[in-house]
Amino acid sequence: MDKATPFLWIKNAAEAIEFYKKAFDAVEIYRLTEPGGKVAHAEITIGGAKISLAGEYPEYGILGPETLGNTTVGIQLQVDDADKLYHQAIAAGATIVNPMTDQFYGDRAGSVKDPFGHYWMIYTTIEVVNPEEMQKRFLALFVS
Repeated sequence: MDKATPFLWIKNAAEAIEFYKKAFDAVEIYRLTEPGGKVAHAEITIGGAKISLAGEYPEYGILGPETLGNTTVGIQLQVDDADKLYHQAIAAGATIVNPMTDQFYGDRAGSVKDPFGHYWMIYTTIEVVNPEEMQKRFLALFVS
């Protein structure tokens, strides 16, 4: 079966792995470490979903958000208790991007940025909304 797996490049990947364990209850599957300590490749799981990560390799143009100044990717974490994980991430050192709130599309959601520049959207589905109703609610946001 085909799968898509996020792969994060992080300036200090070893430190990031420890943060993800505290913030998101990540489980480390394995890591390959260079003699100097740099993480060449690691795999973690968060809620059963695999995420690969490694340190930066500027010589190949592989840079993380800290070096680039931003990220263009967000990772969604669907969990049973979004409020709990959101506050756990903040306590571990993440910064608030969007506060936790009930959303028009049926999720209770909030987002944080980790200390390494990656963006995480944490949510729990509280209402199943069909696409037509979701579009209607979305358009209502534009009416003052």
